[in-house]
Amino acid sequence: MTKLLNDSKTKKMNIKWFNRKGVFYTPAKFIGWLIFLSAVAYLIYKFFDIDSRSHSVSDTLMNFIFNVIIIAVVYSAIAFFTSGNKKKESEE
Repeated sequence: MTKLLNDSKTKKMNIKWFNRKGVFYTPAKFIGWLIFLSAVAYLIYKFFDIDSRSHSVSDTLMNFIFNVIIIAVVYSAIAFFTSGNKKKESEE
C-alpha cells in the first residue's frame, strides 16, 4: 500500500488541454475549447456591460482593455500549466 502511495506522489499529471504555437496557446481538448469560449463570452459580456455605462468610445475602450489584459493573463496561465510543452530542465 505504501509503495502505491509513493509511486503516485512521484508521477506528475500529464494534462494537455492546449498546444503552444509561438507565444499563443490553442485549445487541444474539449476542456480547452470550453475555457477559450468562456473567456471570449465573458469578454463580450463585459464589453456590452461597460458600453452601457460609458459616455464615449474612448471611455469604453479604456475600461475594456483592462479587462482584456486580465482575461488574457488568466487564460495564458491556465494554458501554460496545462499545455504539456514545458521546457525540460537541462541535465548537468
